[in-house]
Amino acid sequence: MKVLPMDSMLAVALNSMSDGLDTVIVALNFELSGDAPPAELMLIPAGLRVEGRDGRAWYNRNPQGVVDFFRARGLKIPIDIEHATELKAPRGEPAPAMAWGFDLEARPDGSIWAKTEWNPRGVELWTNREYSYYSPAIIYDRRTMDIVGIKSVGLTNTPNFQIPALNHEGAPQGGLLMTLEELLSVLGLPAGTSFAAALNHIAQMKANLAAALNRAETPPLDRFVPKADYDLAVNRASEAEGKLAAHAKEVLETAINTEIDAALKAGKITPATKDYHVAQCRQEGGLERFKAFVAAAPTVAADSGLDGKKPEDGATALNAEEAKIAAMFGNSAEDIKKYGA
Repeated sequence: MKVLPMDSMLAVALNSMSDGLDTVIVALNFELSGDAPPAELMLIPAGLRVEGRDGRAWYNRNPQGVVDFFRARGLKIPIDIEHATELKAPRGEPAPAMAWGFDLEARPDGSIWAKTEWNPRGVELWTNREYSYYSPAIIYDRRTMDIVGIKSVGLTNTPNFQIPALNHEGAPQGGLLMTLEELLSVLGLPAGTSFAAALNHIAQMKANLAAALNRAETPPLDRFVPKADYDLAVNRASEAEGKLAAHAKEVLETAINTEIDAALKAGKITPATKDYHVAQCRQEGGLERFKAFVAAAPTVAADSGLDGKKPEDGATALNAEEAKIAAMFGNSAEDIKKYGA
């Protein structure tokens, strides 16, 4: 195979049609005319920019390079039915040619033409007007959108006539679905980012996703625990917290009772206010406030000094009933004490 003068590595890559290359095959559309098969067909229209109505566009910056690519391949261009070369042949199905394109020529206006030779079946199809359109399948560079070659030509009746690219009805075969600017916008990359950088960004996103899925399936045990172990730990913590709260309450009640009893004994509070002070002590910070109150409070219930004191000479005080009876008989307490009840 001859080496193309434009770029030897690019020529070899495009000629090999390897899956890993940044090349894509699309199709343009043209209408057939005339009563007899033409001796030549226009495969690429004139002009630097080949644009479809859907906004997609390709560049024909090097028409002679397209011709050189054809010559370097050393193969005629098959003219088949409904792009069978691109759609059926890869699946091992028949994809017979109706004609062949050869001797490509780049004309001064940038258009590219091919001379044609038609077999009897192709002549019959043309004569009977069984097909009205033809669609060259072009090869272009994804990175620059430059047209670099022509793969095949398909006779068709179902072109996407308003969009001169990928004419075959159904899913696009390798067509670019968005512009580079749209892709950069979706990826959140700044305008002007190269296509190669965008691909690297996508590859990194895929790697990050794979790493995240792997972490989700096999989480590190130093950062995550099984749910059963987590639930057990939570239950144990709740039980321990309950026990601590009960113990703290018990300790608080003991301290409150101690302080209340001391205050009663010291006469700083009366028995009638005991329940009130107990309730106040149970509030947050209440015990400390009660201690401060007792320290500053005066004695309000002094000791009468009668506790444990016995009546003099065995005398006993009259109760209410005895005093009433004594009064009825004119007896005083001293009479009762002197003469007896």
